[in-house]
Amino acid sequence: MGGSSIDDDWEITTSNDSRTLVLLGKTGNGKSATGNSILKRQAFNSKKSLKGVTSKCELQSTVCQDGLILNVIDTPGLFGFSPGPKDTIEEISRCINFAKDGIHAILLVLSIDNRFSNEEEAAVRNLQLLFGQKVLDYMIVVFTHGDSFDGDGGDIKALIEFVDDGPEPLKEVTNLCKNRLVLFDNKTTDRVKRTKQVQRLISLVNLVVKENGGRPYTNEIFDEIKKANTKATETENKEAPSQSEKEYSGVLDRITEMVELKLNETVQRLEESLAKEKAARMKAEENARFEINELRKKLEKAEKEANDFKSNKCAIF
Repeated sequence: MGGSSIDDDWEITTSNDSRTLVLLGKTGNGKSATGNSILKRQAFNSKKSLKGVTSKCELQSTVCQDGLILNVIDTPGLFGFSPGPKDTIEEISRCINFAKDGIHAILLVLSIDNRFSNEEEAAVRNLQLLFGQKVLDYMIVVFTHGDSFDGDGGDIKALIEFVDDGPEPLKEVTNLCKNRLVLFDNKTTDRVKRTKQVQRLISLVNLVVKENGGRPYTNEIFDEIKKANTKATETENKEAPSQSEKEYSGVLDRITEMVELKLNETVQRLEESLAKEKAARMKAEENARFEINELRKKLEKAEKEANDFKSNKCAIF
């Protein structure tokens, strides 16, 4: 696990004839199975497991009949920040290195059988904090376990209705993705059905590419990766192999530092945000208590005035 392969001796390119897709999602949602459906072969290790089968980012590729190259990156539940910081940093760096020339689409894999969890909501928020709001322009929601969906999986209206009946955070995520939704049945043996669901996904990927001006998602870390690869290639052509490896290793260390810095900044912003929310909640509770006390005082005053009025009235009689 953790390698890469290409069908039919094609090389990975980032021309208009290739698409790089990253699978994100919680363990058990079917990321690896979805990757296999896209690639039309058992490229990733996929089986039911409580622990999660994928432990490292892995790149696998294939060539479609029309010549389109699909580069698919499977990930071990990244961006939920559930692993240790060191593991998270290493895998984010590894993922970016695989997609060094940019990401054409981020596939957020959710199970149609499971409730949208706090972990998944946090993963989307962390993704935004780590890579910026622009990253949402590249996101597509892939629902898995389409075999249990009560309706036509190819009908976008049926999927939107399903989402509308779900929790508010799920609706917010799909709205951020402009309802770019697709349903996958990774168990079906119906070749026509399997082909149609992949075709719908590719059409959404092409839509994302078009809406982003044909440019894949990149940021300063991706730019650093490009420089690293270019510099390493130039060094390899001019220097001894050991010098080339040393040069490349040094730049990769810098990339890891950048990812670690970004991650720490993200965690700090999250902590600050949570602290502000807590302070706002405490302030609201304090205001509520103050208003309740004021209301209680007014009621007590009104009661006293009413009792005084009754006493005075009795005295007159």
